[in-house]
Amino acid sequence: MKKTILQILPNLDYGGVERGTVEVANELIRRGFNSIVISGPGRLIPKLQAGGSKHIELPVGKKSLFSLKLLPVLQNIIKENKIDIVHARSRLPAWLSYIALNKIKGEEKPYFVTTVHGPYSVNYYSKIMTKGDRVIAISNYIKNYIIENYPDTNINNINVIHRGVDKNNFQFGFQPTSQWLQEWEKSNNIPDNNFLVCLPARITRWKGQNDFIEIITKLNKSGVKAHGLFVGGIDKKKERYLNELKNIIENFGMSKNFTFLGHRDDIKEIMAKSDLVLSLAKIPEAFGRTALEALSIGVPVIAYDHGGASEVLSELFPEGKVIPLNIDSAVELISKFYTSTPKVKNINSFSLDSMLEKTLQTYTSLYDKKE
Repeated sequence: MKKTILQILPNLDYGGVERGTVEVANELIRRGFNSIVISGPGRLIPKLQAGGSKHIELPVGKKSLFSLKLLPVLQNIIKENKIDIVHARSRLPAWLSYIALNKIKGEEKPYFVTTVHGPYSVNYYSKIMTKGDRVIAISNYIKNYIIENYPDTNINNINVIHRGVDKNNFQFGFQPTSQWLQEWEKSNNIPDNNFLVCLPARITRWKGQNDFIEIITKLNKSGVKAHGLFVGGIDKKKERYLNELKNIIENFGMSKNFTFLGHRDDIKEIMAKSDLVLSLAKIPEAFGRTALEALSIGVPVIAYDHGGASEVLSELFPEGKVIPLNIDSAVELISKFYTSTPKVKNINSFSLDSMLEKTLQTYTSLYDKKE
């Protein structure tokens, strides 16, 4: 009989968690499983359904007392679909799943899997993400976060499964089309001899945009003709911060040395056009997806040496690691790269295929015990 895996998360809009959910769901179908996803609305639902998975829309991400009314609904879904494993990818859906599962007894009760996607605030609410029969950590940094902050977690139940990129989508040596390049030149008045430095990150304080401005400014003062590309969307709540960044640039007299591109669907092309990609998160990130995507297509990366980005660079491009939050060290290393850039090797230990294989192995390690 086919095994049925249920994934549950707040919504299916674009994002790393959401994309990973759809990738796993599609792989489950390809390998002959039944796949169901419960979430709120989102733009990735058509892609999920096109892959053969069933989607059930429920407001499992809304923090309100109304959410408790979803418990019997979840129990019915689990029983009617004969779910074998419930995989929760966020805290509120995890709590709802956990409570619903505890009301199901005997052989009908599915196994519970959680994925810790980030270093959540340490409290009882977040602890639910360590309650899985298997707990997936998306990097060694996250595994250490779990062990340090929730020491009663069974370490044998923690599986490190790094996020991965699709080699077919992020091919080594990728170059934009001539049509894209023509559109780029029309839209952006950037001199050809400028050293293009890209910071792909949504506009928010902890992503390091302030550091980026200082770095590009100091590079130009030292004689490096660097142009900074801000690539990333902005929430309406962050518009004040965006204006603050623009004022800083203007006060430095550097307006011609920066371009704000906003949210872009052609991030791969922009990175390929760039001479260098930076990762400047002020606090350690769970995983360095941006760094991995850039390195996968062969673009050099310089990143603060902490969190998931450090793990990616240690494996693929150690030359690009720099002391966290140290502007002068970053400027010095970029200047060296400007003179002579190390070549990125065509290796990738963080592939999508590997991520999917390890995720499915996590599932099978559970239900194989039952048979």
